[in-house]
Order: sequence, then C-alpha cells, then structure tokens
Amino acid sequence: MSWSKAKSLALIREVGVVPIVRAPSPEDVLRAAEAIIAGNIGIAEITMTVPNALRVMEKVAEKFGDKVLLGAGTILDPESCRAALLAGAEFIVTPSLNLHVIEVARRYSKPCIVGALTPTEIVTAWQAGADMVKIFPCGPVGGPRYLKALKGPFPQIEFVPTGGVNLETTPEFIKAGAAAVAVGGELVDLKALREGRLDVISANARKYVEAVRAARASLGK
Repeated sequence: MSWSKAKSLALIREVGVVPIVRAPSPEDVLRAAEAIIAGNIGIAEITMTVPNALRVMEKVAEKFGDKVLLGAGTILDPESCRAALLAGAEFIVTPSLNLHVIEVARRYSKPCIVGALTPTEIVTAWQAGADMVKIFPCGPVGGPRYLKALKGPFPQIEFVPTGGVNLETTPEFIKAGAAAVAVGGELVDLKALREGRLDVISANARKYVEAVRAARASLGK
C-alpha cells in the first residue's frame, strides 16, 4: 500500500509521536519497528545512520506493509531522499534545511518534515514547501519555551520539536503548540532492544501516546 500525502500527515498529527529508530543492526531495527507497532504507534522513522539503511527500509516495508507509516530520517541531500523514497519511505525527515530535498519530496508527493532552528530557516523551509518544520535541536535552546515563542509569529506552521523530548517534556511541548513530537532513545531503548525486552519499548510507546493525548485534552483539543 502506498500512503497518500494527506493520509500520512493526518496520522502523524493524530498520533502526535514520531519514534526515531537509530539502531546498530538491521535486525534491531526490525525488532524496534515491531515493538513500536505493538505499542499502538504505527509510525517509525529510520535514520540514514543505520547500517544499510536503505535495505533496512525495504525490509520494514515488506514485513509490516500498511501497519507502519515508514519515514526516512537524517536525509541530507536530494540523492538520499530519492533513494529512501524508492526503498519504501513514505515521509522524509531532515536535520537541516536543504531546498533540493524538499523539491524531491514534493516531486514524489511525499511529506517532508524539514529541520530548522532559527526564524529565518523556519520561514525559508515553509515557503519552499515543507509540510512540517522540525525544530532541532530544540532542547538546548529552551525547549517548550522556545517553541512557544516561535508559535507567536508563526501560528500557521506545524512544528515537530526534536532534541530534549522525553516523557516529562512531551506534555509541555504539546501545550506550547507542537503538532507532534519526535523522540529517539527515550522511546526506542537500545539496552532493552539488545536484551530482547521489546515489551519495554511497546510500553514506552503507549506512555508517549497517552502523554500527548492527556496534554491535548487539557487544552480542550
């Protein structure tokens, strides 16, 4: 199944959590994806830093099909973007602003969540066609307070903070205006993964989903 752009974005908004999978082996990534799905998050962003990342994406797409919305993370250039989309990625995530990556994602009608930090980078990404803007690294520059400050002049831009996101800060980020949060090792616990304790990762996934739900409920959303 190929996800439509609208359906992909709708799921990311609805769940509000994008798990980032950075694992040392293809087998670990497959196990992590399985645990995330079991934890009621049908989304997984596999970073290009994973060994043989493109082949791993193909395997995840083959094994889980429409049970998971597969994303490719740490995309730095248009060539990697195209290769990831051909490997089965349904959305693209970058750590930095590259206009050519946005162009390729748009050409394939796939969502692009573009990394930016400053107001100028954010507006440049948005004007170039970014579907959401990943505020990275958000934690070191003020976390939820920084995000809230950005939402003032940019209420129309959907932000996905990354860096400094954990169970404690997730509700704060949602209340500050985040459309979703992206979280790596705090959710995909590598130690638990290595020990085969996939239930830990599944439980983490459920906790993050509940944290987002509760924060939105407190806002009346």
